[in-house]
Amino acid sequence: MMRRAGELRYNQTEAEAKLWSRRSAHRMGGVQFRRQYAIGNYIVDFCSPRRKLIIEIDGSQHLDQADYDLQRTKYLEGKGYRVLRFWNHDVMNNIDTVLIVISNEINK
Repeated sequence: MMRRAGELRYNQTEAEAKLWSRRSAHRMGGVQFRRQYAIGNYIVDFCSPRRKLIIEIDGSQHLDQADYDLQRTKYLEGKGYRVLRFWNHDVMNNIDTVLIVISNEINK
């Protein structure tokens, strides 16, 4: 699982790279995130283990795997995590709004 997470970090999507870059620049209130973080049998896009917050960036393939995503989200929530999901399109075209939503969730 750790090797696969490393591969995903190395081969991140354009939307993941954009969010990671902007997140780093804004520091998100001092909250640290990890990329491609393993939780059980799942690897999440971004995770703040201390805040129990997960950020997932979904591409078009997620339209065909709604049941899988629902199971995955339920599992992660069962572990005490909050899961935020954004579409690639939103990250690429509305990054400031995405950052506001994340910031609001961090400050809850």
